[in-house]
Amino acid sequence: MRLFGNSQRNTGVASLTIENYVKAIYQIAGQESRPAATGRLAEALGVSPGTVTSMLKTLSESGLAEYVPYEGARLTDQGRVLALRVLRRHRLIELFLVRTLDLSWDEVHEEAENMEHAVSDLLVDRIDAFLGYPASDPHGDPIPKADGTVAGTAGRRLADLAAGERFRVERVIDQSSDFLRYLTEAGLKLGAEGQVVANRTEAGVITVEVGGQETTLAHPVASGLLVT
Repeated sequence: MRLFGNSQRNTGVASLTIENYVKAIYQIAGQESRPAATGRLAEALGVSPGTVTSMLKTLSESGLAEYVPYEGARLTDQGRVLALRVLRRHRLIELFLVRTLDLSWDEVHEEAENMEHAVSDLLVDRIDAFLGYPASDPHGDPIPKADGTVAGTAGRRLADLAAGERFRVERVIDQSSDFLRYLTEAGLKLGAEGQVVANRTEAGVITVEVGGQETTLAHPVASGLLVT
C-alpha cells in the first residue's frame, strides 16, 4: 500500500522550511534515540536557536512534532510520514545523479537538497522503478519505500573494531563534501574492504589498511563510518 500521496507537483503540501525541519528532526532524533535538541537543529540547519524554537512551536501547533522546552522535539506520526517522504525524494535523487550523470558521492548532496522540494511523487516513483527499486543511496543510507517503511541499517562503528578485524564500509554518517573527498583519497568508499591495523583507544585514533594504503582516523571521525 502506498503511504505517500502521488501528487503531480510538490506545492501546497508543506513549505520548504517545514520539510527541512522535519527531515532534520528525524535524522537527529533517529541517530540519538532521544528528542532532537534545539542546539543540534540550529547547527544542522544553519540558523539561530531562537529561530529553531519559534519553528518548533509552529510544528507543534500543526501536529507535526511534539516540542518540550529545554529538551527538544520529536516527530508525531504525521511528521514522520512527511520526513520519510522528503528523505525518499532526496536519496533517490542522489542515486539517480550518481548512476545517470556520473556525479561523485561528494557532489550529489547539495544538488539533491535543491531538487527534493520541487519534484513530484510521480517522478520519484518513476526514478525508483528506473533504478530497480534500490535499497540504499550512494552513502549507504536506506531509501524509504513508497509505503512509508524504511529498513534499518546493520553495522558497527569503525571506531569500535579491534586490531586484526576485517571490515566492509556500509554507510557514511558524516556526508560533508570535504569528508567524503577525504574518504575517497583514503580508499574508504562505500563497499571498500580493509583491516584494522591498530586501535589506540588511549590516543583516540584507529589505523586501517585498505588496498595496501594505511590511514589513521580519530575516533569521532571513525565513528561516522558503519561497517560490517
